[in-house]
Amino acid sequence: MKSSDYISPVVPDYGRSCVTELVPALLEAEKEPSWISDDVLMARQVVLLVLDGLGWGQLQSRISDLPTLKQFSGGSITTVAPSTTAAALTSITTGVPPGEHGLIGYRIPVQDKILNTLRWSTGSGDAQKEIPPTLLQPVQPFGGQRPPVVSKKKFQNSGFSAAHMIDVRLHGYENRDELVSETVALVNNGEPFIYVYWDGIDLTGHEFGFSDRYEEELFSCDQMVKEILDRVGPEVALFITADHGQVSVEDNLISLSKEITSLIEFQSGEPRFRWLHARQGTKLELFQAAKEQFENVAWVMSADDVISQGWFGPKVTEVARTRFGDVALVAREPVAFLDAAEVMSIELICRHGSLTADEMHVPAISVVT
Repeated sequence: MKSSDYISPVVPDYGRSCVTELVPALLEAEKEPSWISDDVLMARQVVLLVLDGLGWGQLQSRISDLPTLKQFSGGSITTVAPSTTAAALTSITTGVPPGEHGLIGYRIPVQDKILNTLRWSTGSGDAQKEIPPTLLQPVQPFGGQRPPVVSKKKFQNSGFSAAHMIDVRLHGYENRDELVSETVALVNNGEPFIYVYWDGIDLTGHEFGFSDRYEEELFSCDQMVKEILDRVGPEVALFITADHGQVSVEDNLISLSKEITSLIEFQSGEPRFRWLHARQGTKLELFQAAKEQFENVAWVMSADDVISQGWFGPKVTEVARTRFGDVALVAREPVAFLDAAEVMSIELICRHGSLTADEMHVPAISVVT
């Protein structure tokens, strides 16, 4: 057996050390987790910076080369299941697990179609009129408050932005320098809480893997953080987290066998957390076949087991439950499960979505000026 045969999935630590606890603590002051320092909670202003794709393990292995970030204090918390952007960012902004907000992954079944939640599109194209974002995800972000959000301009009118950041005050940027300028201006204007999002680490990992380009991106983020800190006044807390980490998969791609595809109607989810939707009357047969073929590389789970073990939170709404498949292939090894219906513009080197430590543990670090 491989050593990974003994690894258990990292189940999200909902209600305690999870990204769902951040906004309620920092913005709404509803909870005060012990892993958020008193200095942060008592700061005059707070900037929550989400660095998409920055796993705790990836950060710690490179921290000695990051002069600014190595001065931050804190540790790791868990993200949500699946460890993917659509589910995790929505959990950060709403403060609830995916089982409640319903954006349970990257590709989810809605109205007999598969919705790509990041592009908000189906096979027929843009789906914002057909599937209104604010109806699909009903939980108010940021506790109903309207904090400023610093994010890329190209995201401002997207369906996903409408789903997880409705009614916020969006401040768009084109590049890293503009992110810094917008953030500093908002701090200097006295905003008590500012949410900032940067996706460069995630994009670099996907396209280039853990290469020199990845190291350069981390260093550029370190310098970006330094510039923000240098340009704001005293008693400003900068808190950094992420939506997920990453795993280098490269070309370790698994296509489903004819035995499996003959038992399913379609697939949803993502390559490292793949939902199989059984043909009528084949659910048990599908589970047994999937377990026989893939248990050496993945946790093979029924939807009922995923729910009972709390992967999607202590509560799963009836609506969210309809978006689950019947059998989940949750990659334990550095592999990805292919779906012919899922079209990628580039071949991804690093991926995420599963419940391994590298994907699930994210930073919860801070500094106060």
